[in-house]
Amino acid sequence: MKSTVETLSPTRVRLAIEVPFVELEPSLKKAYREIGQQVQVPGFRRGKVPSAVIDQRVGRGTVLNEAIQEAIPQNILAAVREHDLKTLGRPEVDITEFNDGDSLNFTAEVDVRPEITLPDPATIEVTVDEIEVADSEIDEQINSLRERFATLKTVERAAQEGDFVQIDLNATVDGEEVPGGSASNISHEVGSKQLLPGLDEALVGQAAGDSTTFTTQLVGGDYAGRDADVAVTVRTVKEKELPELNDDFAQMASEFDTIEELRGDLRERVTRGKQVEQIYAARDKALEQMVAAAGVPAPEGVVKEEVESRKAAMVDQLERIGASLEEYLAAEEKTEEQIDAELTEAATDGVKIQLLLDTLADAEDVQVSDDEFGHEIVHRAQRAGMAPQQYYDQLVRSGAAAAVFGDVRRGKALAAVMEKIKIKDSAGNEVSLDALRAQNEAEHDHQN
Repeated sequence: MKSTVETLSPTRVRLAIEVPFVELEPSLKKAYREIGQQVQVPGFRRGKVPSAVIDQRVGRGTVLNEAIQEAIPQNILAAVREHDLKTLGRPEVDITEFNDGDSLNFTAEVDVRPEITLPDPATIEVTVDEIEVADSEIDEQINSLRERFATLKTVERAAQEGDFVQIDLNATVDGEEVPGGSASNISHEVGSKQLLPGLDEALVGQAAGDSTTFTTQLVGGDYAGRDADVAVTVRTVKEKELPELNDDFAQMASEFDTIEELRGDLRERVTRGKQVEQIYAARDKALEQMVAAAGVPAPEGVVKEEVESRKAAMVDQLERIGASLEEYLAAEEKTEEQIDAELTEAATDGVKIQLLLDTLADAEDVQVSDDEFGHEIVHRAQRAGMAPQQYYDQLVRSGAAAAVFGDVRRGKALAAVMEKIKIKDSAGNEVSLDALRAQNEAEHDHQN
């Protein structure tokens, strides 16, 4: 095999490869073996069909095509190693010349990792917003706690928003009962819009024992899209009672003795959360500065693949909730071209950051231990609701294990950068990474 490399841009090369026919012989023999296992010829056992018979049955051209389809990736890999290229994404292959018995000549255009001159992380300075925790935020936390400990009390009055009612429903279309359209003794929060459109409006003002009807459009079943008349009868009306905000509530809802101690703990929790958000904001700004300072280019082929992947994931997610891309575009009042442009911008930024972090990881000689890789697998498996070994086996089968390994390595490179950059808030105070370290340690302990 002979090969030459031509640089097309800082992120793309073209390999010109020539493979003598004699080097194609192993692939050719393998192609004959595999095709021989698939064809049935009277008078020959499966797998024992002579080459000449296979040529007659399926054609010599089919066998040659199968052989070169296997030989091309092997020779691209050999050329990449020969020229010490760091390739990205899938190559685009063009067979320039091939005749039976002659050399195979083809080109392969492929994206490569560009040479990046890294800025010194110690020269990167970022400013983030100062942390402010308003009393109203703590009140919101307290109210959420009170909601969790609320009780329901039966009242002798008409229902209003926020009340809980027990109801019976019966839906009909043109006087005929809708299959599955009846239900008894359903608990429903008035105003939650959890059931049929129009129900909440019909319930307001109805007391226990009252009945009323309303019209709603059905979304499923044989009558989908038709208007249905729904009769609703109220059995009971209950109002939500929140516990009084005092020290007794603090003792019931937490490990604290007083309401002030509880508020103080909630303030600390909210502050820690904002500190982590502050560090994430600093991370994003630091990466943006470093990408700009290094002038990182984005390989077009890799960006294109990433856009296709993100769009496919978006469509899949929409289908899971019973929606389509067209419906999503209509709801967002956007065209598909606008979505493509947004995905391209996000993918371009993401690819640039990956290239920067890979270069940083090489410069810092970042290593990933089996323990670190294992913890990432456990973490991802938990998020996916799978057993770690099952998740890992799936990664190996799909060829994605190396990508996860790369993510862990980039994460370590990023952590090293964050230790070196200067972070201040808008008031001029230095920002510590302690909150993020505490969060990471907590996640690590949770995995164990």
